[in-house]
Amino acid sequence: MKKFISALLCVSSFSFASMIGIDALGEEQIAGGSAAMAGRGFAGNAKTGEAEGVSVVNPARQGFDSKVVMNLNFLLDVSTADRSNSHYTTNNVSMPSMNLSFPMGDFGTIGVSLWQHYASSIREDVENEEEDWNSRIEYQSSLYELVPTYAIRLPFLRPVSLGASAHFVIGSFTRNLMLGPDNSEIAEKDSWATNNAVVSDYVTGDWEIKNHPAYYTFAAQYRGRMASYFFSFTTPFTLRNELEYNFRFSETDTLAPTHYTREIKVPAMLATGVNYRFSKRHNLMADIAWRAWEHDVENVAGSWDMAKVTKTQSDFNISVGYQRDGSDIFYDAYWDRITYRAGVWYKSWYVENVSEIGGSIGAGFPLGRKGTMLDFAIQGGVRLTDDDRNWSESYIGIRLGLLGVGSWGKTRGQ
Repeated sequence: MKKFISALLCVSSFSFASMIGIDALGEEQIAGGSAAMAGRGFAGNAKTGEAEGVSVVNPARQGFDSKVVMNLNFLLDVSTADRSNSHYTTNNVSMPSMNLSFPMGDFGTIGVSLWQHYASSIREDVENEEEDWNSRIEYQSSLYELVPTYAIRLPFLRPVSLGASAHFVIGSFTRNLMLGPDNSEIAEKDSWATNNAVVSDYVTGDWEIKNHPAYYTFAAQYRGRMASYFFSFTTPFTLRNELEYNFRFSETDTLAPTHYTREIKVPAMLATGVNYRFSKRHNLMADIAWRAWEHDVENVAGSWDMAKVTKTQSDFNISVGYQRDGSDIFYDAYWDRITYRAGVWYKSWYVENVSEIGGSIGAGFPLGRKGTMLDFAIQGGVRLTDDDRNWSESYIGIRLGLLGVGSWGKTRGQ
């Protein structure tokens, strides 16, 4: 079956965001995933303002918000994969994140975010006329996190905010590898005499955290007159994926299922960032996040002699961005009220020998007088690898975000 898997990955046309790590955790979304963050290269977790809202890397930031913030984000990207003489193009649509934060004055700020941390998605059909077989490969995995947050500014030191968040993991994993007969060259009247058996390896399972309901992030932020800084620590945790393997011959003949629980040890993460403001509305920002992986990631694998693990490396992300804030005066020219953004990033994946370089531009378009904004970002990049087993990838994507700002709980005029 090694020949089958190899041929399948070589000749199929992909429908996924990334092929890298699909049997492990899949593609990791850079923390946050909002259109505003994407427009400035995923930098700016230290940036404060009336409508910055929840940051899954820096929960302390929301302690400086003065208004209710709701943010919905969508991603459409087109990816290509290259290896040897093969070249494939596909597209993907997802909702990387949504969040809501609610300031409570001297009692701090509470918030909640839904964030897609890891994902893999493939569904392809392949036919090989020379060897008279057809096959299908399907992966569908989404690991979402529900992240409640709380932050409060210190009453005796107002420039400092402390924050914490809990990450509750939800999601499921499904994989189906199917090998069936190819009857395309046989007359329909004679097809009854052929072997119609379809062999499939079907795996399902749910994601959870071992021995704990959640893992946690703790952060501190300092907001100065010109510069803001944050530092955060995210605890290590172990993901559990309780899998059920079903090996099937045709639709009706299924062997007794087997069960296995794979465990993936995710290390602690350290993150820091700075935002420097100059000329009132211009911002330069830089963020760094780092994890030191010590253990390989156990693959779903199963039958057909597939690789048991995905080798890992220390992963880190460095982002540098720029943002010119739009004017908050409604009667200024519209172009002056638009927020402009640009940024670049470099990411070393958790998968060994895989790195990513990307860049982006974006803008925030105000809608009405109350602070509602439509965020737009164009991002693109390449994923490079020194390993012949992985594909080199390039991608371009569009992110859209709807930012709603309000003053709930306050009477008109406050």
